[in-house]
Amino acid sequence: MRICSLLPSATEIVFALGQGDSLVGVTHECDYPPDARRLPQVTRTNIPPGLSSRRIDSAVTSTLAETSSLYELDLELLEPLRPELILTQRLCDVCAVSFDRVEDALASLPGRPQVVNLEPRSLDGILDTIRTVARAIGCDAAAASVIDGLRRRIDAVARAARSAASRPRVFCMEWVDPPFSGGHWMKELVDLAGGRDDLANLHRPSARLEWQRVLEFAPEVMVLTCCGFDLERCRQEGEILAEFPGALDLPAVRNGRVFATDGSAYFSRPGPRIVDSLEILAHAVHPELFPPPPLDGALARLDFNLVGRASARRGL
Repeated sequence: MRICSLLPSATEIVFALGQGDSLVGVTHECDYPPDARRLPQVTRTNIPPGLSSRRIDSAVTSTLAETSSLYELDLELLEPLRPELILTQRLCDVCAVSFDRVEDALASLPGRPQVVNLEPRSLDGILDTIRTVARAIGCDAAAASVIDGLRRRIDAVARAARSAASRPRVFCMEWVDPPFSGGHWMKELVDLAGGRDDLANLHRPSARLEWQRVLEFAPEVMVLTCCGFDLERCRQEGEILAEFPGALDLPAVRNGRVFATDGSAYFSRPGPRIVDSLEILAHAVHPELFPPPPLDGALARLDFNLVGRASARRGL
């Protein structure tokens, strides 16, 4: 089967199922596993590079209002690839080509490829998408093996976290400027890791929130899981965070428990590596129970100096 993936998470699922050779096209954001980078990229973004996080937020709002999509499909490239199966989503217009754009493209494609829509809103939903993709490809046995391995790792984290002496207040920050809480599966990940994130939206989209709510929650652990940002960019967002009123008085900052992560690779990508995200988070929340995960460039502690600037160091 000739497969085109319009989601980085779907690309990872196809590879995890052992069907990477069937992929004929991916998005400009499909960067894992490394073999995905060699495939034709059939999308591009409408957001210009080099913007601050606040300007990105403004650009996202205005672009969606004007064009209904942050991304474009390269139909001239897509058509000769002759996909038989297209993996896409309706969950979030900020994360991928809008479903309406995909439907419009189908009208011009020969053979009317099958479209599979993936909309996970929970951890179980993410695992279900692996089954859904496997069913469309015809490799159910491979999905059962992948999911079983992921379930064992999830259960191991949950089991160890139950022995924790406390459940610290955790704020997983989806976006820094303006502040956004985590959504969908993030609250579940924090709960499994032995913390509690009362600001997160369970099984609902991430949402903008007033900074005062963060001050009132007084998180003991903060994790910057900025959607679409790698570890280095999340580090830079820490400098913005340090300038927020009252930020330096938060328990997480005073105790040196603010972390930057590779949100793009892990927390905002609902594929097999969501379990890596759980293990990363578990170490940040309960380092006495969980060693650092063996993942290069996944997590860094942020230190805030006296003038309110932030710099990252790797020793965790």
